Amino acid sequence: MGKTLEAELRQLRSEYEETMVTLNDLQQAVSDSSGDDQADAGSKTFEREHEMSLANNRLDLITQIEHALARIADGTYGRCESCGEVIAKARLQAFPGATLCLSCKQREERR
Repeated sequence: MGKTLEAELRQLRSEYEETMVTLNDLQQAVSDSSGDDQADAGSKTFEREHEMSLANNRLDLITQIEHALARIADGTYGRCESCGEVIAKARLQAFPGATLCLSCKQREERR
């Protein structure tokens, strides 16, 4: 599991860096677009916001994977951070960054 997470982390970091370069390019394009009409300006704003959303999502996933790797290192991976019970293997396979068992996650979402 650790090797898979490390590979996924490398991939996400690479994608995050690419997204940040694209975002920087879009930001420069917006500042250089004094002659654009409203539609062009709107399209550029939409693209920039889309890239920002992708960057934030990737950064969140990076944080989750780093946390999972830390839990593997300290021997707590696969245990619920709330109740201490074992997290189902199927849940960890579907979402390796899971820190809560299904019951605790459902309880958290109801709040």
